[in-house]
Amino acid sequence: MAFDPLTTTATELQGLLADQVTTSEAIIDRYLDQIAKYEPALKAFISVALHELLGATARRLDEERRNGRVRSRLHGIPVVLKDCFVTGPELGLETTAGSWAFVGAKAKCNAAIVQRLVDAGMIVLGKTNMSEFAGIKASTAMPGWSAYRGQTLSPYVGLIEEGEPLLGHSAPGGSSTGSAVSVAAGFAPLALGAETIGSIITPASRAALYAIKPTVGVQNTQGIFCISDFFDSPGPMAKSTLDLAAVMDILMPHRAFLDQVMSLKKRDAAVARWDGSAGVAFVDPRIWKTEGDTMVRHRAGTLEQMIRDYEAMAVDLQENGCPLKFPVELEATTELTVDGEQAIMPISFWEFKNICIPRFIAAFDEASLAVHSLEDMVEFNETNKEKCLPEPYGEQNYLLRALHDTPETTEQISHLRAGLRAKARRILNRVLDKTACDMIVGPADSDLCIHAAAAGYPVATVPLSRLLYNKRPFGLCLVAGENQEHVLLRFMACYEDFLEEFGRGRAVPDLSWVQ
Repeated sequence: MAFDPLTTTATELQGLLADQVTTSEAIIDRYLDQIAKYEPALKAFISVALHELLGATARRLDEERRNGRVRSRLHGIPVVLKDCFVTGPELGLETTAGSWAFVGAKAKCNAAIVQRLVDAGMIVLGKTNMSEFAGIKASTAMPGWSAYRGQTLSPYVGLIEEGEPLLGHSAPGGSSTGSAVSVAAGFAPLALGAETIGSIITPASRAALYAIKPTVGVQNTQGIFCISDFFDSPGPMAKSTLDLAAVMDILMPHRAFLDQVMSLKKRDAAVARWDGSAGVAFVDPRIWKTEGDTMVRHRAGTLEQMIRDYEAMAVDLQENGCPLKFPVELEATTELTVDGEQAIMPISFWEFKNICIPRFIAAFDEASLAVHSLEDMVEFNETNKEKCLPEPYGEQNYLLRALHDTPETTEQISHLRAGLRAKARRILNRVLDKTACDMIVGPADSDLCIHAAAAGYPVATVPLSRLLYNKRPFGLCLVAGENQEHVLLRFMACYEDFLEEFGRGRAVPDLSWVQ
């Protein structure tokens, strides 16, 4: 049975498989056709598994289903992974983090999270493009660009406008851009990304997706390239909350996220959907907005539209039963300092140099590596400037800062970590306690995800609207307390039902510009 890869969800595909209307092999073939047609223009992938390998995996899982063995609710469903997730030889996919330095390196085994997905019967279709080294190579490189693969483009917008700032309205946004674009463009129903600060939330919101970054530290990150253990957490992207919850059940077993979401969707009345929610605190979009030409250059009417649509949604939700408080005051991210000094970048650079890069390198067979240290990576890029440092991204200033400009002692970095975490949690908890709400909402294009990263709290995004001038989607950013992923998913499910009830479902890209 044919299906539309731009709109069909993983839950719908699972229904077709359960009813024996289609097979996993047929599903894989349909996605590969979509990739062949549109990937050359979008550059969402770094590598796609061979058709023969995917076909053999799909046939094996189809046979298991016929024999009554269904490993999970996502048995036989394809998924794509940001190329920071290490994959073993059996999956036929390399792991590069977007860098030429790791091309040809052979990993020892799958990352722990990748193995969870495989054991659940999911089919890893490919590895997606990303900001090289998750954006810690160069401060000027556009999100979604890597020296190895080039620039990922938004399926909604196409080419990035000349002179566009890093978070400009035609930019796809965020290190996990390839994963978000893959789902929006119909290359796969599900994707995994990883976020330091905004790396999942920004590209997912610009692709009209539902996505979540769980609480920092609750997942096994063995075999994942990270910038910082203090900030980083992997998380899924999808076209629906049900799909998102199904992946979360695999990533974080024993939490029964999908059962909770499904129970909400069975309630009849719109107002009843919000039962059990302590409340939602919406910040003022006139304060919490992305400003400054260094990050985004607003076109005529874009900022006004984003504020208008945000405020209208707050009113609509409140009038339809959501226990919402608006606007609420939240301290600016400029307050996220330790002893009056910035802490985010020093922590990131120190952990990248001393923990994360050595651990990533150790995931590969030593003989297959071209580099064995951060120093080697810097030297490799200089030696291979033509391909590693092409214009206009001919620098590696962040790598050099990580190499030479980091705190000298573990005591210094421990002080920064403890101080920043405590400060961020005080700021967010003060709002949650004062308003008696269980989550905070702001524009996805704002700095709210910085507070979440510093606090280590879970953060998510849902679609809101599209810019009138170029059809680029934008969304909401949601933050809840530690281990409160179920609070975010509950709101997301109710919010999604609300949108569908009033004919305001997520935007689908028009890919005719590719042809």
